[in-house]
Amino acid sequence: MSSFVTEVLASSGKLEKEDLSSKISKMSRKIDDTKEEVCAMINNRYSDFLPSLQASEDLMVQVDEVSKEMDTLKNFIENEVQLNIHVAVAEYTKYKEQLEKNTIITTMLGHLKEFHNAMEEFNKALQEKKYVDAANQLEKARASVESLKGWKATQLPLISALSSELTVQRENLMYHLGDEWKRLVIWKLPSLKDPAGVASFLKVKLCLSHSPEKDSKPEPPAELCSVLQALAIQGDLQRKIKLFSQVLLKNMLKPVVLHPSLNVSVSEQQQGKGIVLTFQQLKGSHGEHATPSQVYSKVLLVLKTLHSNLLDVAIRDKKLSTMLGELIWEELSRCIIHECLLYSIPTNSSQLEKYNTVIKETEEFEKALKEMEFLQAESTDLLKYARDVNCHFASKKCKDVIVAARKLMTSEMHNTVKITPDSKLRFPKLPAPDSLPRVTRETPSKQAAAAMENGSQLSASSMCLPACRISESVQQLMELALNTLGEAVGSSTQCASQLFFTVRNIFQLFYDVVPTYHKESLLKFPHLAAIQHNNCMYLAHHFLTLGHHFRPHLPQPLSQGVVTFVDMVPAFRKLGAQCFLTQLNVQRAELLERLSAAHNFCNLDDADNYTAASKAVRQVIHQLKQLGKVWQDVLPVAVYCKAMGNLLNTAIMEMIAKIIMLEDISSEDGEHLHTLCQTVIEEGPLVFVPLTEEQKNKKSQEEVPLYVKKWSTFKELVIVLRANLQEIVDRWADSKGPLALEFTSTEVKSLIRALFQNTDRRAMAMTKIK
Repeated sequence: MSSFVTEVLASSGKLEKEDLSSKISKMSRKIDDTKEEVCAMINNRYSDFLPSLQASEDLMVQVDEVSKEMDTLKNFIENEVQLNIHVAVAEYTKYKEQLEKNTIITTMLGHLKEFHNAMEEFNKALQEKKYVDAANQLEKARASVESLKGWKATQLPLISALSSELTVQRENLMYHLGDEWKRLVIWKLPSLKDPAGVASFLKVKLCLSHSPEKDSKPEPPAELCSVLQALAIQGDLQRKIKLFSQVLLKNMLKPVVLHPSLNVSVSEQQQGKGIVLTFQQLKGSHGEHATPSQVYSKVLLVLKTLHSNLLDVAIRDKKLSTMLGELIWEELSRCIIHECLLYSIPTNSSQLEKYNTVIKETEEFEKALKEMEFLQAESTDLLKYARDVNCHFASKKCKDVIVAARKLMTSEMHNTVKITPDSKLRFPKLPAPDSLPRVTRETPSKQAAAAMENGSQLSASSMCLPACRISESVQQLMELALNTLGEAVGSSTQCASQLFFTVRNIFQLFYDVVPTYHKESLLKFPHLAAIQHNNCMYLAHHFLTLGHHFRPHLPQPLSQGVVTFVDMVPAFRKLGAQCFLTQLNVQRAELLERLSAAHNFCNLDDADNYTAASKAVRQVIHQLKQLGKVWQDVLPVAVYCKAMGNLLNTAIMEMIAKIIMLEDISSEDGEHLHTLCQTVIEEGPLVFVPLTEEQKNKKSQEEVPLYVKKWSTFKELVIVLRANLQEIVDRWADSKGPLALEFTSTEVKSLIRALFQNTDRRAMAMTKIK
């Protein structure tokens, strides 16, 4: 109740306000009246021209009085009224702040009350194992604490205590929920010390404990649903499911994919208190990889059991099975693809039709997962992989072909097979010509027509590879290429293209790998160099017709001329030739090194010098004979004869050059030189003796001058070494004889000076050598 002073002040203020209002009203009326009179006076004065001076003066006095009253009133308002207004505003602000503070305190007390009630209800629900109610009450308490923390103006020590209590009770709830989860979902895993393998997975056990009613539909127990709901409310469900999914993948789902001998067993616990998932090892032999149908059935058995007893629970409009599927599907599908589907891809195009069964099984597997809501997507990587079997078949085939080809290229080269002109490639069975699209026959060229009219025909050996030996691995490589191209026939365009270019790639791989991998052997062993030469020529020979044989049987655009290997022919021929020429240069260098030990054939009357020269010549003949044994059965006859002729020619050219450079040849030296040269003439042609089965080519030995360019020159030198001056002049025959065909006049004169003493007869003979 207000005091008497307050009432007096209030009434005083009210009276002053009423008096001020009446004064202002009266003043307004006076002003209006004065305005009307002034207007009327001015109007009469200036409009009606009525003299009214006295009235005007009275009005002026009246106006002055009104002005004074207005000034007095204005001063009153400024000094008294405005001061009272400021005081009132200050009082109002103070009362407002007090009211707001009281409102804050009231609100905080309300939050404290809510917190207390929530914690009371929480403890009650927790004791009764009503975990969903407990979680909700804990969330209400947390919201109350957050609301209290939101008032920045308040710094109550109580808030810290409430937060601590909230944390303690949340951990208490999570402990109870975790304990319930462990009781309902029990894993028994092998020890980390156990060796990895099938035996360790036999110890894995998953127990889903519950007490379902008899004759009721299998479904997750209410207690489990309550635990899951409470975990979701507290935001810990995702972590629990993630940990569960990781253990499930590692110890149950992946093992059934990786180990075909593992079988999933589902049984009931004692007294029907739950379901147990375990592994059993199947007896009998099993392949390295399980079939897709086996994997799908085992995985579905595990997931269906989990769905019926654990995962068929909706959490915030989202099934628990969906949550688990999102966590495991990507890794599980990748494992099924790489450890199962990859190995189920056929290795032969004839088996592709049977693969439709696998595609259908994959579709049914995903359909079952979608019914249990493990999957949501319409199209998955697993089904895409199964449906793209043609691409995967081609990729797998190509990978296997490349691996097999590389293995052949890095295998030993010395295992050889005999190739004859009658040898033919074993082409795979191709469609009959009638089933192929008709191709317009081109009109024979004029030259071909003329040849037909003349009755001329190609030789039976035309376009045939000459008899030689090639590596067995190269023959297998060509068979691999033929089989791969055969797989391309009847395949899709993409598959056929992959297979065709894989064949090209294996030949390119041969071009790059073999010279590098066998580099040291090709330089060290003449036998291998000859085989590599034949290998390259063999491949290049078949490149000419390989593409034409398969092109009509392949889909477009391959059938329009893309299929060809002709462009690789020059490169392979050059590769083989370079390899063999490199070996020839090595052998040529060895021959020259052996002849360098002959001391330039000087002073052969010395026993030591003659022995060294004779040894050098014998070593040269021996080297040529050894090469003959190595190459004769390997190289084609023509190539063999050219190679041996080239090496023999190198040896005799070196001997001719050394003998011509001699300045003095005694009669004894001449005899020794003649003996050495005669040895070469007698034994050199023996390197051209053909093998027994090639007696028809015995003429190769008779045609030594065709392969040894300096053979006639060497024979003339041997004649000169024992000839007299007249015989030399006769063989010169005025630059028309056989000697003049092989030597220049300078060379002949040099030989005469070295062989004969300076006499008149020698001088006369020298004049005839022009």
